[in-house]
Amino acid sequence: MVTLELGQALSELSRSIGRQVGVFVDRRGQVESVFVGDANRLQLPDFGRLRAGRGRFRGIRLIHTHLDQVDLTPDDLTDLALLRLDLVASLHQASEGEPIWIQVAFLHPCKPAEVSHRVEPAIALHRLDLDFQQLMGELESEFARAARTVVTASEASPAVLVCVGSTSRDAAAGRIGEMRELARTAGIHILEVVYQRRSRPDPRFAVGRGKLEEVLVRAMQLGAECLLFDPDLTPAQTRAVSNFTDFKVIDRTMLILDIFAQRATSREGKLQVELAQLRYTLPRLVAKNTMMSRLAGGIGGRGPGETKLEINRRRARDRLRLLEKEIDKISRRRVLTRQRRRQRQMPVVAIVGYTNAGKSTLLNTLTSSKVFTEDKLFATLDPTTRRLRFPREREVVLTDTVGFIRELPTDLARAFRATLEELEDADLLLHLVDASEPGWEDRLDAVERILEEMGLGEIDRMTVYNKMDRLPGGSSVLCGGRRESFSISALRPETCRPLLDAMERRLWSRRRAQDSASRVGNAT
Repeated sequence: MVTLELGQALSELSRSIGRQVGVFVDRRGQVESVFVGDANRLQLPDFGRLRAGRGRFRGIRLIHTHLDQVDLTPDDLTDLALLRLDLVASLHQASEGEPIWIQVAFLHPCKPAEVSHRVEPAIALHRLDLDFQQLMGELESEFARAARTVVTASEASPAVLVCVGSTSRDAAAGRIGEMRELARTAGIHILEVVYQRRSRPDPRFAVGRGKLEEVLVRAMQLGAECLLFDPDLTPAQTRAVSNFTDFKVIDRTMLILDIFAQRATSREGKLQVELAQLRYTLPRLVAKNTMMSRLAGGIGGRGPGETKLEINRRRARDRLRLLEKEIDKISRRRVLTRQRRRQRQMPVVAIVGYTNAGKSTLLNTLTSSKVFTEDKLFATLDPTTRRLRFPREREVVLTDTVGFIRELPTDLARAFRATLEELEDADLLLHLVDASEPGWEDRLDAVERILEEMGLGEIDRMTVYNKMDRLPGGSSVLCGGRRESFSISALRPETCRPLLDAMERRLWSRRRAQDSASRVGNAT
């Protein structure tokens, strides 16, 4: 682990200059780096990313001196965890001629899905009898076995959720719950939630630097693969956090875009998702290593030329323009389709609401369709249209739309404009609300705000409270001054009869009023 000669040389040098001295030693016993700190701590150099594999260590051990005592400090244990070192050892010699004491710490799995550190008692260096190579072999075998156990137990990617807010954690429970649901939909397993209350996010790391270090240590201990942030990170924050850690960094918008990418099946949906991803990625497209700054000159192109980064950005902008043209074509086709509907004078009813409120289930129940449904967020991306027949040979077009979410990402709303334009020609909106979800009032208000921002606030709409069968006794929701509302269970067709009667009255009473106004105008 450390020879007596190396220990003596480090201790003598440290005492003579009154500073901590440290070395990095590789698996072959070769000293890779020597660095000097002050009397209290060391500043470790940056030496690249982790070795590949969840069950592997960096292959470097840290040996350094302490001036006052041999005990390892919290900083030592933090470095051990963050850098995934083979081990950390501290040396202390009170004065020349006294024995050199050493204390050693190394990582070990304490549970199948968790990692902790083990600190050995301090011992005189000349009495240290520990087979370093055997220790590392056993530890890496245990870590590899624990990693396989975690993968077998769950195919979801393990992550730590980091939330920042100006309210208490209890007040932010709704947002945290929604992030958990988004993560579940995306195939991410949340191992732990870290919440920091701040008046505003830190401009560099979103959370404070000290808090981020705690998060990284905890993520390593739990065996996480990524850090999930809420709220969204700015491009600068994304770069700073990514440079600070080797974990994958994901924010809320990136998570939603990933869900959309998984759910998109039609060509139209895939184009819209790709457009949103490019708009999100372009300002974050920066150099991550020296490979990104190689020049692309050559014969006929001598001089600075374009950097690899500039080429990537130009290609991304070219692809953006191509996708926007394709989306415009889709939008024009949808306009023609809506014009034909208006010529046939067929009323259009659109189901809107928060994601996972049960919109597709309601469409299936009312039209006897078999549209895909799942108890996950954003199960529907592409609008689905079916005919709904009323008595007296009356028909309407019923449309299921993509679900909304609180603080809908701007890039996503812009990319899906061709889909959301379907709502503009609707004669009636059915605002479906999951009344069984805690905090449904906030979700209802969030959808109302989105509709107002989209310029759809003037369209006639009815509020429909769904999943009443999940409430105690099937109690109804008192809407207290809101527009006409109904309580249903989309899984039970008999509960939808009052809603259908009200839709028929609303649509055809308006049609009669419009026809009367038209006849009066023609007579005049």
